[in-house]
Amino acid sequence: MNNPQVIVLSGPSGVGKDTVLHKLRLIDQSRHYVVTVTTRQPRAGEENGVAYHFLSDSEFQKMLQEGELIEWAKVYDNWYGVPKQEVRKGLLNGQDVIIKVDIQGAATIKKLIPQAILICITSPSHEELLRRLCERGTESDKELHLRTETAKEELSNLSIFDHIVINHRNQVDATVSEINAIIELEKKKKCIKITL
Repeated sequence: MNNPQVIVLSGPSGVGKDTVLHKLRLIDQSRHYVVTVTTRQPRAGEENGVAYHFLSDSEFQKMLQEGELIEWAKVYDNWYGVPKQEVRKGLLNGQDVIIKVDIQGAATIKKLIPQAILICITSPSHEELLRRLCERGTESDKELHLRTETAKEELSNLSIFDHIVINHRNQVDATVSEINAIIELEKKKKCIKITL
């Protein structure tokens, strides 16, 4: 029996969520990977419709008013949201649905879809997280400070997660293997119909 699940990948900014998600897509294309929407500007190398659907503020507000988002939040002065249609499409096709959101978004989705499997990706230490954010070089000093303070707060609220995975430096393959093992284990345990 196919038993599609909703899997939420989350974690503080800078832990490598996008890298992990990219690797997951490469090794298992049978899953439906939700492309979230955002009003932030694309970073170098980001393609519209792949990393995110990049929207104007008015386009985002229209989706929100029409009830097309499962979850949304303003994070670092930009709006982010999870389109309902993206999740429905995967479930109707009998596919596991992978959603990447921040920790606040993960908590919201857990309330709406209690059966969702929440996996937090984190770094081995706060110092390592700060190092990664600095190396990324995509934020101003003010934005970097805000992200590190937010990460401290987020990491104090990990009890909402079913699993916590540490993404060690240069070991993304091990992180992806652990996440895949978690998903397979949860699929064997859970046989619940999810509707939206």
